[in-house]
Amino acid sequence: MKSLLASTALICIAAPAFAVDCEGLTPEALGLSGVTFTEVAAVDAGEESPAPQCRIRARTAERVGSDGKDYALSFELALPDDWNGDLVHQFNGGNDGEVKPATGALQSGTGESSPLARGFAVVSSDAGHDGKANPDMGLAGGAAFGADFEARRMYGYKAVEILQPLARQMVEAYYATPVNHAYGIGCSNGGRHAMVAAARLPGAFDGLLVAAPGFNLPRAAVQHALDVQALTPITGDIRSSFSKEDLSLVAQGIRSSCDALDGLEDGLVMDTAACQATFDVTALQCTEGQNSGCLSETQVSALQTIHAGPKGAEGQQLYSDWSWDAGIEGGNWRFWKVESTVPPWEQMPLIAVMGSASLAQVFTVPPSAVEGTPQALSDFLMQFDIAAQADAIDATSEAFPESPMAVMTPPGADDPELAAFRDAGGKIIVTHGVSDPVFSVNDTARWYAALDTNNGDDAEAFARFYPVPGMNHCHGGPATDAFDLLTPLVSWVEDGSAPGAITATARADNAELPEPLQGASRPLCPAPQVAHYQGGDPKSADSFHCE
Repeated sequence: MKSLLASTALICIAAPAFAVDCEGLTPEALGLSGVTFTEVAAVDAGEESPAPQCRIRARTAERVGSDGKDYALSFELALPDDWNGDLVHQFNGGNDGEVKPATGALQSGTGESSPLARGFAVVSSDAGHDGKANPDMGLAGGAAFGADFEARRMYGYKAVEILQPLARQMVEAYYATPVNHAYGIGCSNGGRHAMVAAARLPGAFDGLLVAAPGFNLPRAAVQHALDVQALTPITGDIRSSFSKEDLSLVAQGIRSSCDALDGLEDGLVMDTAACQATFDVTALQCTEGQNSGCLSETQVSALQTIHAGPKGAEGQQLYSDWSWDAGIEGGNWRFWKVESTVPPWEQMPLIAVMGSASLAQVFTVPPSAVEGTPQALSDFLMQFDIAAQADAIDATSEAFPESPMAVMTPPGADDPELAAFRDAGGKIIVTHGVSDPVFSVNDTARWYAALDTNNGDDAEAFARFYPVPGMNHCHGGPATDAFDLLTPLVSWVEDGSAPGAITATARADNAELPEPLQGASRPLCPAPQVAHYQGGDPKSADSFHCE
């Protein structure tokens, strides 16, 4: 599939029809204008790169923002010596603001071998802003770009619109060969980028691998405020709201109620939907005279509140509810919602640091000034009036003519069809940890169910969704969280072989799984199917069937 943007990108001209050497490579040699190379190097395989490559570091779309600060779209393009003919656009996570090494590796979904190691050309970018450009703002500096509307748009969708055809031209010029297939992969905000690309650039990608997508990111940021407001009052300090033992108690309660629902009591709860009707968190509340092995009434109420999701002034759902899942005891879940291990953050959870800065400066109109200390950022979320202020994520102004939701969310995400992407032959695989503490798997499940309905109950013809029981955000948790979805995506795109059950294994270094499950494997089932035990070796995926 050829990029629909290739003929309209203003910064590119026709690529030369001859291959060029890496040494001394210039933008002119690749037929480019409006692009500055900051570094070109032939890199051997080793610690810096999983494969020999010509690495180009560059920038484009340079400008001065409305805030008087310099902006550019910085990127890295990896051109492997042994190219397989395909291109991967690596969508990065968080607030972006940093050019991650262009290897295409994900924490979940790409398997043990990175796309670069497999021969893909790979491009990675900072989405149009430098996250370290405002060191005087402390921990709020990474989201300071939100003061400039164009920087918001670059972060939301324009960076990919600009970079995808540019990277494609550079690859084709370097090898003097057309790109066979283009793929986009990303987790978290990177998953959002991929879903935005499916909606906004339906002809630019043949295949998209989407993990833990924050496609309703501004709404999820409101959830962060709810989390802080619900958890902090338990002890007066969010970091001590739940001990590790408290969360393990919740996980054990979930396993006690739900583990056998998939036919095998093994420490893994595979039937998430059935578990929601079975588990009752109030059963863990301390009874009169009980002061250990139970939760306080305040703790139970807080868990109910955050699992129900934020509500508006009329009681309407502002984001999503959440699934009860044993992965709540995962270290990644704790890191995001309760307590981090980062001394400069004063061990505040990630939602109270990055989440706060983003809600204040990127996901609301107008943006709010916020101090960059851990306590000030946490205080901002504590003082955020969800019922009264949440409509700021849908607001516009003269300075910000598109709302944060319009900038960040894939068009049509509330009622998706993806007809143009589907009709162009695109394929999309989505995966999401059931115990993701940042973006609710329920939100993604509803998106896929609506996509299926809007495609005549046949979304599986071009889209598959794989929930991962027990897994936290992109990886981690008591789960079989090592799996490869890129290989089946490529087979689907290039050979027409639609994926079915995917084998996931327990990472050797995953200490969060019980000892009997070390080295175990389980099938990831395409929704709405669920893995059920059929008999045989309880550690083997072959003993389960998706039904």
